[in-house]
Amino acid sequence: MLERLLIDRRHFIAGAGAGLVLPHRLLAAPTAGFTHGVASGEPGPTSMLFWTRFVGAGTAPAPLRLELSTDARMTRPRVVAETTADPVRDWTARATATGLTPGRTYYYRWTGPGKNVRSMVGRTRTLPDGAVPGFRLGVFSCSNLPYGWFNGYGHAAGADDIDLFVHLGDYIYEYARGVYPDARSAIPGRLIEPAGPTIRREDYWRRYASYRADPDLQALHARFPAVTTWDDHEIANDAWARGAENHNPRSEGTWDARLAAAKAAYFDWMPVNPTPYAKYDIGRLATLYRLDTRVTGRDEQIDLARAIKAGPDTMTALKRVRDEQWLAGNRQLLGEPQERWLFREMETAQRGGRRWQVLAQQVIMGKLMLPEGADRLAGPNASPEVAAFLGAAATAARLGIPMNLDAWDGYPAARARLLGQAQRVNTDLVVLAGDSHNAWANDLTQDSRPAGVEFAVQSVTSPGFETYLRTAPPAAVAGALMSANPTLRWADTAQRGYLHLTLAPADATAEWRFTAPVATRAPKLTGSQRARVLAGQRRLTIG
Repeated sequence: MLERLLIDRRHFIAGAGAGLVLPHRLLAAPTAGFTHGVASGEPGPTSMLFWTRFVGAGTAPAPLRLELSTDARMTRPRVVAETTADPVRDWTARATATGLTPGRTYYYRWTGPGKNVRSMVGRTRTLPDGAVPGFRLGVFSCSNLPYGWFNGYGHAAGADDIDLFVHLGDYIYEYARGVYPDARSAIPGRLIEPAGPTIRREDYWRRYASYRADPDLQALHARFPAVTTWDDHEIANDAWARGAENHNPRSEGTWDARLAAAKAAYFDWMPVNPTPYAKYDIGRLATLYRLDTRVTGRDEQIDLARAIKAGPDTMTALKRVRDEQWLAGNRQLLGEPQERWLFREMETAQRGGRRWQVLAQQVIMGKLMLPEGADRLAGPNASPEVAAFLGAAATAARLGIPMNLDAWDGYPAARARLLGQAQRVNTDLVVLAGDSHNAWANDLTQDSRPAGVEFAVQSVTSPGFETYLRTAPPAAVAGALMSANPTLRWADTAQRGYLHLTLAPADATAEWRFTAPVATRAPKLTGSQRARVLAGQRRLTIG
């Protein structure tokens, strides 16, 4: 949301620091054989997708076998798939095993060419079927590697109290070294590759490889199945269907070429099927939807700064934006095909008696207006960029325009259609969101009636409001935002970590877990906060 301000303010630093080699390296991955651990994803009651990377000799694809067992010691494994690790996919390999038992824990490993060439052993679990007494999710977002250590990943792997993890995007960041963060703010030992921005498929490969060398991320993937979706930084900042803020066609080629490269690398490196959206039934307890609110059908974000610059004066320009663009009923975030698919699946799930419908998607759905006097929160020594943003946002707020038009707030008609559909099918809706780097709990309403709840997760490492409002106590920032937004029930604007969500027939309980500062590797918690929604209530209870 405010990320662009921090980058703009530091462009002069980035220009000098982008080529610097920072001291110390992330733990180096092996250069041959099994280099980046194992992973599983796309869970179903009787199937699972498995992933690994094996760098072979020469340029010929390397033959691999996938072995599965219900025994942690893999004493009697059975071969369930054969495939190859191919250099045209950066030596990554995947295979889907079918005919599995619902709700069963499996252990797996890959074997390569040669005697006793084996990967580490991973663990996964199929989705349950029928009546389910409870199910636990770990939810993550926004893990910028140079900003710090992945303490959220490490804690979740060690706590071992989830059934699968959901990543809502910004799994990697596309910037060159020294841009976000700048060279002075980057944490020693957290060096990304390549040194420049990710443009080509090979660039994205190297960026994923540097992230996946992290031991805590490898441990998380090895212990739990994953459901993942991209946000903008897997491609470029503030992306939409036909472009991005952080893409320059004159120097970086066409948007279509970059988008295709980013998607191809994502499907090479992540344990996910190459479809932009999908659903996962958790018995009769819930349906989890993996959505794409970023590029599949998104119309371009409204740019208030550009509108104000076009004149003729600020208020006239903002009124024109409000009336002619923001309130337009045809603006899309999901896109028509995905929206139709989701609405149809919501009806099917409700008819099937599933208690919860959970949307795993990228951006905040709850309404967020800038509070009166927000410019004072920045203090007298705020950067000109932050002060200018707050001033423009405060003026927009007086006209009813929210502060973050990159989120669902920028697409009110699309949000109204979705929440209206949840009301029509009379479902218990839970929305998961990332992207903002901070933690939020929202009641979701449509036409002043309850429509669902939202649990928005703080980042794993990426900086939040505390970076921009350095002199304002975080509690004061959260309090001011809550006072201006009645449906915002709770917020934390200063801490990193992840979300633990427990689904049960009677309720859904979210626990925001706050990790130790990410400047050092310390996978432990410093605090937590809970919120709960009872089945059928569609209103949050905090604490």
